[in-house]
Amino acid sequence: MVRVLLLFCSLWFATAAEAEPPDTVFLEELTWTELRDLVRSGKTTVIVPIGGTEQNGPHMALGKHNRRARLLSERIARALGNALVAPVIAYVPEGGVNPPTEHMRFAGTITVPDDVFEKLLESAAQSFKLAGFRDIVFLGDHGGYQRDEKAVADRLDREWAATDVRAHAIEEYYRASAAEFARLLKSEGYREHEIGTHAGLADTSLMLALDPSLVRANRLQAGDGVHGDAKRANPQLGQLGVDLIVTQTVNAVRKAVTRH
Repeated sequence: MVRVLLLFCSLWFATAAEAEPPDTVFLEELTWTELRDLVRSGKTTVIVPIGGTEQNGPHMALGKHNRRARLLSERIARALGNALVAPVIAYVPEGGVNPPTEHMRFAGTITVPDDVFEKLLESAAQSFKLAGFRDIVFLGDHGGYQRDEKAVADRLDREWAATDVRAHAIEEYYRASAAEFARLLKSEGYREHEIGTHAGLADTSLMLALDPSLVRANRLQAGDGVHGDAKRANPQLGQLGVDLIVTQTVNAVRKAVTRH
C-alpha cells in the first residue's frame, strides 16, 4: 500500500510539474502551447527589446545594448505582471558602410538600413498580433533609432485602428537611461564630462550593475569610441540607474496600455 501511495504521489507531482510553465518571462524559453495558454490567461503585453551590436570603447563588449535590453526588459515584464519578453533585436541602424560612418568605423559594429529595420519591427509586431498579444511594446536601448520605433508604432496603430491591438514606442525607456540617469549622477556630484554619452561613467556603471562580465575593469580609460570617462564607474551607481529605468518604464507602459 505504501509503495502504491508513493507511486501515485510521484505520478501526481510529475503531472502537475508538466502542467506548470517554467518561471520565465522570455518567449523563446516557452513552448508554443505554454505561450498560448499564458496569453489566454491574461499575459497580453509583449515587450520587444531592441539593442544593437556596436563598439563600446576598449573596455566594454560589443553586445552591451543587447544584454542590457534583455535584462532590463525582464525586470520590467516581471514588474508589470502581465507581460512577456520577445527575443532581443540585435541588428539595427548603426551608420553607413561605404564610406563607414559613426560606429561603423570600429570593428564589430553591425548595421542595417533604416527601412530594413522598420520592416523587421513591423513583421515582428504582426507575428505577435497573430499570437494573441494586444499591446506590443517597443523598448529601444539605443538613441539612433528612436524615431524609427515611433514611426513603426504609428503606422501599425493606423493599420490596426479597427482592432483591439496597439503598438507602443515607449520613449521614456531611453530617456530614463540617458537624460534622466545623467541628471541623477550630476546630483550625486559627478561631472558631465565623465558621465558622458557613450561608454562613459553612466553607460559603464549600468553594465557593471547588470552584467559585469561584459566590462574589462583593467581598461577603464579614455580611448577611441568613448565619450565620457568610466574610471569611477561602479555597480552601485549602475543600480541607481537600473531602478530609475525600470520604474519610469513600468509607469510609462501602464499609462500607454490604459490609454489603449
